[in-house]
Amino acid sequence: MRHHLTLLAAAALLLAACAGSAPEAPYGTYTNPILGGDYPDPSIVRDGDDYYMTHSSFDYNPGLVVWHSKDLVNWEPISYALKTYLGSVWAPDISKIGDKFYIYFTVHNRSNWVVTADTPYGPWSDPVDLHVGQIDPCPAVGDDGQKWLFLSGGQRIKLTDDGLDTVPGTLEKVWDGWEIPEGWLTEGLAMEGPKIRKVGDWWYFIAAEGGTAGPPTSHLVAIARSKSLDSPWEESPYNPLVHTYHNTDRWWSRGHGSLIDTPDGRWYIVYHAYENGYYNLGRQTLLEPVWLDEDGWWRSYGENIVEDPIAAPLPLQPYDRKARLGEFRIGLDWKYYKDFDPSRAKVENGVLTLQATGSSPADAAPMMFVAGDHAYEFEVEIDRDPGATAGLVIYYNSQYYIGEGISNAGTLRWRRDRGGRRAMRTRDVTHIWLRLRNDHQIVSAYYSLDGKEWKLDDWGIEISGYNHNVFHEFQSMLPGLVAAGEGEVRFSNFKYRKLD
Repeated sequence: MRHHLTLLAAAALLLAACAGSAPEAPYGTYTNPILGGDYPDPSIVRDGDDYYMTHSSFDYNPGLVVWHSKDLVNWEPISYALKTYLGSVWAPDISKIGDKFYIYFTVHNRSNWVVTADTPYGPWSDPVDLHVGQIDPCPAVGDDGQKWLFLSGGQRIKLTDDGLDTVPGTLEKVWDGWEIPEGWLTEGLAMEGPKIRKVGDWWYFIAAEGGTAGPPTSHLVAIARSKSLDSPWEESPYNPLVHTYHNTDRWWSRGHGSLIDTPDGRWYIVYHAYENGYYNLGRQTLLEPVWLDEDGWWRSYGENIVEDPIAAPLPLQPYDRKARLGEFRIGLDWKYYKDFDPSRAKVENGVLTLQATGSSPADAAPMMFVAGDHAYEFEVEIDRDPGATAGLVIYYNSQYYIGEGISNAGTLRWRRDRGGRRAMRTRDVTHIWLRLRNDHQIVSAYYSLDGKEWKLDDWGIEISGYNHNVFHEFQSMLPGLVAAGEGEVRFSNFKYRKLD
């Protein structure tokens, strides 16, 4: 299968070369996604030989995790820019302006905001309100030095010299977006996700259109260009640059792209997509090579280029982003649902002590991580105070989750927002091992009283319908830990395993 896909990718490159005099394909191979699981709305910036990327964090907190890479393929979390819950955080843009790094982002139904830092490693500033609506902010500095903030709907507004506020009364529309052909099946939503990039003599306006979910063919990336930020925008004759054309494709709703170059002059586009058959993993981050033709238009190597493997930068030593989950690095590997109280958690010698809160997973702010695999299992040793309820969940939001817990009354089965079904066989147990298995969207639970002999509990459920098209909110199914009730819960010996 791997060799077959190599031939498909090679054929796509050959066809593209014959059709438009494409440059020689980049060297090496890698496999998409470059970040598997829930990493939507990617924004990327290069500083010398280093790449930095961030994504929408929605209702997860700490938010706006910043990732670092040397090769565009292997990514390591290095900081988080948002320490307080402002609301659902959408479509950030990370950029370097002068000597500072900026992340502009939307808080849904509130405003657009910005945080700054001297280095992507932080510390990041407290968020600053920009006092402007719309969504998906992106900064740009014109040739005359004027700072602008581009927003959804093809609008822009002037920024103050420090980039920390907008200039009232300067909001204007500059581009209506590419007209999607009649008959294309989309969500019917307007232009969003603007990214402004100057390359050579041209400014390029990269836009997301069609809606980010809905049918598989909804999303796309369209491009226009201009000689200045104040001139009319000319649409590319090769739009869309990125799109899903068939329901049978592996990657659905491909869109929301950011252009990025390498120090030696190669170009790529980073964007997100849902995986066919695994919608509840969320929108995953993909990387695709692109090229600039002799007429100054961005071109794709063809539909099949997103398959496995792809012509790409040569990866360095792979980074296993799940190898350190047992260290409980909050904000890098682990995050909470909405509520984040730094004083609630303590990590010492591989043991996470978590203060219990709420009464069930619905209001206990579970601590979660992104798995991103089709099949996996995770387990942990639990030592709980008698008043605490502890357990494992696979969590969409406060209304929809699946899990196994333990309380004074015995083991609990959590399903949706119900309190849990009790099994009296483990009554008053405070020390237990629990395991959840997600086997291609079939979830089951196990428990052990000694960490060696495991017993399958008497329930299971299929969860493919737990996704944004059904429940909204742009969440995904994330595995995590729960500590509810009163007292403390101590989690240790955490293990994660990818299954075939």
